[in-house]
Amino acid sequence: MTEPINVIKDLHWLMDMLQNIDVGLVILDRDHKIQTWNSFMRNHSNLSASDTIGENIFKIFSDIPRTWFQRKVDSVFMLNNRAFTTWEQRPYLFKFNNDRPITGTADFMYQNITLIPLQSADGQVNHVGVIIYDVTDTAVSKQQLLTANTQLQSMSRTDMLTQLNNRGYWEECLDNEFKRIKRTGHISSLVIFDIDHFKNVNDTYGHQAGDEVIRDTARMLRENMRTTDVAGRYGGEEFTVILVDTLAEQAKIFAERLRQTIEACTIEYEGLSIKYTVSLGIAEMNEEIGSYQEWLECSDKSLYYAKENGRNQVAIYHLLPEQEGESK
Repeated sequence: MTEPINVIKDLHWLMDMLQNIDVGLVILDRDHKIQTWNSFMRNHSNLSASDTIGENIFKIFSDIPRTWFQRKVDSVFMLNNRAFTTWEQRPYLFKFNNDRPITGTADFMYQNITLIPLQSADGQVNHVGVIIYDVTDTAVSKQQLLTANTQLQSMSRTDMLTQLNNRGYWEECLDNEFKRIKRTGHISSLVIFDIDHFKNVNDTYGHQAGDEVIRDTARMLRENMRTTDVAGRYGGEEFTVILVDTLAEQAKIFAERLRQTIEACTIEYEGLSIKYTVSLGIAEMNEEIGSYQEWLECSDKSLYYAKENGRNQVAIYHLLPEQEGESK
């Protein structure tokens, strides 16, 4: 008589443990009807065992992706093997509110799920246990770390004054574009420009006003470029733009539009009205250019020509007098 009593006590202890463990436990039969619904599930769903036991899980939780979950459960029945899913694959199975104070910013409880085959006395798998782990703290911490890393990566590539690409990252982009052109035979153009007489702006209006001029120049550059173009602050008052799949003559249309936009603009800063212009040089990539540094040098030579011949104008490298002379 002692043995049956002990078995009953052990079973009672086991059921009490399953009811009170800090994970969700749902047992389903082959018809996907709920057979067990522990206190974790009751507390987070606001549904009692009497509300759920005997009911089809998809009827009560219509937002569960039926095809996906049914395939998971059926594979456990058929193969008699466990199945898993993590929050990174699917954020949750049951959309429960997040009640963790530390990660209160999360809109829902992130969950890892384990599905376990449950054998009956005859060795058949007629039930599947679904265990739900609350991993909100882990998920939010990882997401915050990824966000921080992304922000740090962006900061390492960004010029703080203009929010354009900084010189180091922009040169990486130029090198990549040079290699792409060599590989594909496409054509792209490089524009380099700077602010005319920028030292006079600083000397006349002060360095804070000069910074405002640089910021506004970057703003007008962003407004005039395409999303496929790659712009950067090359240093001081000098800016660069890679115009992807663009001939020099097409690049001149962009450069003239930008030049005219800046010329027509007046920067208002602490009661001061500042007018200024820019000079621009263009170099189209060609087979004679052997490196991205040479490409940049060609563009720089065209900028130098524009500045030496009156400023507030656009010059194209292959149309410079010295280049035309070489080509004849």
